[in-house]
Amino acid sequence: MIRERFEHDLMAVQQDLMELCDLSIHSLQESFKAFLKKDIDLALQVIDTDPKINRLEEIINDRVILLIAKQQPVATDLRRLIVVIKAASDMERIGDHAVNIAKESIRIGKVPFVTSVEPIEEMFHKTILMLRQIVDAFIEENTTKAKEIANLDDEVDELTGNTLSNLMKLSVSNEHVAQVTSLSYVCRCIERAADHATNIAEHLFYLVKGKHYELNN
Repeated sequence: MIRERFEHDLMAVQQDLMELCDLSIHSLQESFKAFLKKDIDLALQVIDTDPKINRLEEIINDRVILLIAKQQPVATDLRRLIVVIKAASDMERIGDHAVNIAKESIRIGKVPFVTSVEPIEEMFHKTILMLRQIVDAFIEENTTKAKEIANLDDEVDELTGNTLSNLMKLSVSNEHVAQVTSLSYVCRCIERAADHATNIAEHLFYLVKGKHYELNN
């Protein structure tokens, strides 16, 4: 009965994590949509959703701590609970980056972009692909899929470097410096979201293999 109760509670907290993943990824998508469409109302909605994401992470942390205290799990069970907390933290941070993109969208306002944002769009789509893939890999405990995420992260990093370099050239003109600063920050937020996907992939390796691996080196 004790084991059955533990497995029931573990499944519940893993479901909470999946809900957090859905919320954070959706928030990131909505924030970027607001950025592209210059939709201030949508950007504000993203900001308003953030407390819900934060609260869900807190609930996950509290439930995991209670499970550890009550059940004193060992080996794989303990690793699983630790990984849930770490993955929840990464997903909450993705929600924060969504908020940051929304805020930059509001700062830019309705003013036309001073340069093409297609490279930023490409970064974003690769990052969303990474996030969806790590959620699938996490559910399946599939380390092969998790390893593929590191390769996508390298592509995002390269795109970020090239895009920021081009934006720096634009910033020479004082009339564009404010928007270029915002565009650069949006790039950084997307890159960091991709990094969090890689972090979760590393957590999955720890869960399955029992060892720590650095996938983005």
